[in-house]
Amino acid sequence: MQNILIKSKFSRKFKKSYSKAPVKIQNTFKKRFELFKKDQNHPLLRNHALIGEHDGCRSINVTGDWRAVYIQIDSNSVKFITIGTHSQLYE
Repeated sequence: MQNILIKSKFSRKFKKSYSKAPVKIQNTFKKRFELFKKDQNHPLLRNHALIGEHDGCRSINVTGDWRAVYIQIDSNSVKFITIGTHSQLYE
């Protein structure tokens, strides 16, 4: 299922974490985000539901180790909560 014209918001925590991320990661996220807006389920994103502390959230791959966590607000909008390495987010 493709979601065209996804409206996206970014939490304060996401913006802070993003600004501290290496420039290479920021640039890669921008590319992944463009892909996400066109097709949330593109295989490159490895979009999946989370459990535990992030129950109700979903995650997309930015790189092999970096993830961006978001919540689905409704069928056409999402809010990105945070971005970080796998160990930063899930420990």
